Amino acid sequence: MAAAVRLRPPNNTLDRRVIGWWRTQWLLLTVVPVAVLAVLGAFVAPARPWLLLSAGVVAVLGVVVAVFLPLWWFRVHRWEVTDDAVYVRTGFFWQEWRIAPMSRIQTVDTVRGPLEQAFKLATVIVTTASSKGAVKIEGLDHELAAELAERLTLITRATPGDAT
Repeated sequence: MAAAVRLRPPNNTLDRRVIGWWRTQWLLLTVVPVAVLAVLGAFVAPARPWLLLSAGVVAVLGVVVAVFLPLWWFRVHRWEVTDDAVYVRTGFFWQEWRIAPMSRIQTVDTVRGPLEQAFKLATVIVTTASSKGAVKIEGLDHELAAELAERLTLITRATPGDAT
């Protein structure tokens, strides 16, 4: 008889390279508004001091967030796969704990965006019958993600039920 699926802390951390991936995302998101404010500051003389000051504030805040937020996320984000369920914990101020029982899994996908590829990372997306949406495990080593997707496929294939 299978153990009861219950909410509990997942055991596995993400790959440490995820910190660099998250930092790069934040810095790229910061560059665009800083560049827009700086260009406007160069061309709109009456508002130049305020635009350049705003660009500086956004740049400093973006760097501070890029340095500290990924470290916090890395401490919070966890995942685990057992024969009974997929467990994921994510979040920052509001933390979300998700469980996807194997009997509810409909599809398993592996996704690698351009930045993830540069960091040799991947995301495993577990789609279930839940109205809450898919369970995502971001920041996995790309080889581990492929192995995990294969393992999940094998387990769900052997699990009775129609995932509805």
